[in-house]
Amino acid sequence: MTTALIHQAASLLLLHPGRDWPQRLHLVTDTLDGVSGAGAETEPLSRFCAAVAGVPALELSARYITTFDRSRRRTLHLTYYTDGDTRRRGQSLLNWRELYRTHGWQPPSDELPDFLPLALEFAARCPEPGRRALQDHRAALELLRLALREHRSPYADVLEAVCRTLPGASPADRAAALRLARSGPPTETVGLLPFPARPTSPYVEEASR
Repeated sequence: MTTALIHQAASLLLLHPGRDWPQRLHLVTDTLDGVSGAGAETEPLSRFCAAVAGVPALELSARYITTFDRSRRRTLHLTYYTDGDTRRRGQSLLNWRELYRTHGWQPPSDELPDFLPLALEFAARCPEPGRRALQDHRAALELLRLALREHRSPYADVLEAVCRTLPGASPADRAAALRLARSGPPTETVGLLPFPARPTSPYVEEASR
């Protein structure tokens, strides 16, 4: 239950802070305050909410655009970290669409299916396949988390909370996360959906130099 709550809360917090932002933030804050016995798991989300509580929506919107839309190292589109801007990415995006369709979920048509808030909402609604998909993209999540820490963005706490819901320890640094991006997460074959192996992307090759 706590993991699904974290995924749903993170999804809401990682969407662009538009007109509904005050209501969204209030909803997440109240929900986290009402969860008993999950302090350590939800603490990064509470820390983020406290950090942005006094920031006007327009200012936070500008920060959001600078953070996520103007740096490829901090994109919210997961397949970019492994496929870059290559034709391989088309198949990866198709895999996400097929995953959603298989589980009777219809995402918005105006967003790419690998958009992290979308993937997190799916994980909250369909926990088993959703968490497996997030684990399959663990390297992307960790690279984003580390890039946000380097950028000194409060959004790093949201990624911290998400990464804590996945099995195993997080990479200690960017070099370790890049190695994970090249090699992929530990192989697990029982009960997994068929995600084909992805070759190293130009992004990973360039970022590792």
